[in-house]
Amino acid sequence: MTSSTFRYLDPASITAGVAPWAKVDVDHTSYSRKTVTKDVTNFSDCLDIHSKVGSFGADIDVAGFAVYRSPSATTPEDFEDDKTVRTKYYAEVEALLRERLQHSGQKIKRIEIFDHTIRKHDPGAARQPVQQVHVDQTPKAAEARVRRHVTPKEEADALLQKRYQLINVWRPIRHPATDFPLAVIDYRTTAPEDFVAVSLLYPKRDDGDDDDRGKEVRPSQETLDSLEGYEVKGETYGVLPNESHKLYYIKDMTPGEAMFIKCFDSWGDRLPGGKKGVAGLTPHTAFVDPQTPEGTPGRESIEVRCLVFYE
Repeated sequence: MTSSTFRYLDPASITAGVAPWAKVDVDHTSYSRKTVTKDVTNFSDCLDIHSKVGSFGADIDVAGFAVYRSPSATTPEDFEDDKTVRTKYYAEVEALLRERLQHSGQKIKRIEIFDHTIRKHDPGAARQPVQQVHVDQTPKAAEARVRRHVTPKEEADALLQKRYQLINVWRPIRHPATDFPLAVIDYRTTAPEDFVAVSLLYPKRDDGDDDDRGKEVRPSQETLDSLEGYEVKGETYGVLPNESHKLYYIKDMTPGEAMFIKCFDSWGDRLPGGKKGVAGLTPHTAFVDPQTPEGTPGRESIEVRCLVFYE
């Protein structure tokens, strides 16, 4: 176990009736963060559990996250090439999802991988580790993602009638994620009022391509407060502090391990038509582990966002 400070959305910085926003290409928001000290439990022992229904850390429906040993054939050099990531690594991710998610007897109908982000703890990197407790998608944004990435419309309509999930598959690259590890919050320790919808602002592009993958460019410091050249293309949840939250992480998580982070599940037990006991989402964040040795290499990681549809 370790202890660290975590950045939550500060309720005092939210104005009723005004939607808060955050930019995706830089750590800049319309709201402030509140720093809270929390304990974080290492759940590395769950790496040795196979996908067993009802097992914390191995069944994503229990707490909203799961971790697995999963060596990758994609090399650190491969991750530097966007085309290779989309072909070689996406195929690995889909195979891993199919292997690990069908333990409950439900059959996967389709997987649509729509986005990935490579983060580096490096001053020159376009995307840094995110030090704020958040959830990648709201229910509204999850449905919008389906309609954006699944065609024709009739096919999207049909898939939305059955169970579907939005899962982030997270993996360190090159070396263990000792620096800026990823913490996840047990869904069962959250409350509905913890979550605040935040508009996600993307830079406008005139290249005619609606695909956001691998196109991040770090903006100028002089334009941080300006919304010119940005558009709303998503919605995430900011998370308010709650003393009940229980946080977990994998200490020194390696590139041979992968974590599933549930961003949305239409069977989530707080949604209309949801199933009792099914975790709906997973708040998560990067954090500074005070036990990190001096000179540890900066974290490099990839997160791949996937829509998973069931029969």
